[in-house]
Amino acid sequence: MVAGRTCEKDQRVLEKNDSFLPPGDPPLTPSGSQIPVARPSEPRVLRPRRAAPGDAIRPTRAEVNLAALRHNLRVVQKYSGGAKVWAVLKADGYGHGAPAVARTLERAGAHGFCVALLEEAIELREAGIFAPILVMGGYYPNAHAEVIHRNLIPVVYNEEHLDGFSRASRLLGSSRALPVHVKVDTGMARLGVTMDNIEGFAEKLKARGEVEVSGLMTHFGSADAENVSDVEAQLLRFEEATLRFAEVGIRPQVRHAANSAAVFRKEGLLDIVRPGIAFFGVSPTLPDGSPLTTELQTVMRVRSEIVDLRTVHEGSAIGYGGLWRAKRPSRIATMPMGYADGLSRHLTNRGHVLVRGKRAPIVGAVSMDMSMVDVTDIEGVSMRDEVVILGGQEGVLGSDSISVDEIAKHCETIPWEVLCAISRRVPRFYREP
Repeated sequence: MVAGRTCEKDQRVLEKNDSFLPPGDPPLTPSGSQIPVARPSEPRVLRPRRAAPGDAIRPTRAEVNLAALRHNLRVVQKYSGGAKVWAVLKADGYGHGAPAVARTLERAGAHGFCVALLEEAIELREAGIFAPILVMGGYYPNAHAEVIHRNLIPVVYNEEHLDGFSRASRLLGSSRALPVHVKVDTGMARLGVTMDNIEGFAEKLKARGEVEVSGLMTHFGSADAENVSDVEAQLLRFEEATLRFAEVGIRPQVRHAANSAAVFRKEGLLDIVRPGIAFFGVSPTLPDGSPLTTELQTVMRVRSEIVDLRTVHEGSAIGYGGLWRAKRPSRIATMPMGYADGLSRHLTNRGHVLVRGKRAPIVGAVSMDMSMVDVTDIEGVSMRDEVVILGGQEGVLGSDSISVDEIAKHCETIPWEVLCAISRRVPRFYREP
């Protein structure tokens, strides 16, 4: 085995070695090299795997329009009032593939990125992202040194964070204080320093020279409400928190609060804005359903193909449980996409797809790997015809589009969940139209 590299045979052994090994000399692989051992005190941070376009066999895939992504960045910048844009790329970039999305946005002018998990931040660094990355989830047990090593910015809000980063910094012999952003709970009641504990937390910060507060942040709970009274109340608390930190000598360089909805309402823009869903063409909506902007472009298109086509008799049951029965002789097409790919079972007998530019209803229960659609009323359907599950289609019989908002309404959920649900076994193809 070449130093620093693992041969294919050894890699298979490593993948089987799924538990911590006892102390002692590492065992040997079949080729005679030693297996690197993860000790209990050294947490292994692994990158999740997704299906690669080059490995795709079935026709189900998600197409990501990078030009639309850049367009949406320009829209966000227009509304941001001069604040720097840090794109939120949690949950694999809302299902779009965080590394490719981050590379595109970084080159197009995004100033930084925000993620929920340390694992997500590491994935971006290993993809070659050099911009600042803020880890917002606050979960770093025994991995504080990894944050420092990867040049990441952690969000902190309790003493455990401060202890962990101070200890790691001393052990690593860091020559400079670690920049951190402090999160303040101004009304979300989820994470953050409470308003009652600002001075106490500030004193703990000042006692630890290994960390330096470079940012102060909060998060809005109701930026898409009918009115902005809750946002304004949270901003007032945030201003109070800023003054109280300043009174004890903590004056961060930047502050940030605004998510996508707040950006389009121009509330709480401050020094940095943190939009997420907007980059992917989804506008937050008001309670009456009206979007906060119509300027965004859809970024993802999910498509498959017809892999089976048959005629069924009147009264025939379709799918598990016979949840749909033909009321006439019907043409039923099968597509290789199911709930394991992110096509929700809530779309059973409710959702639609596009075939030849026309809508076809999903019939019968959505199963794990396949689903059926009724194409009786669509002329000329044949094997291998394209099926569009999300996005637009220009077909020989017309053109139409299925939006993520439409799917979310059928599923009685929100667009965020629909996009994040598209699983990693659906390969992402990145396109420049």
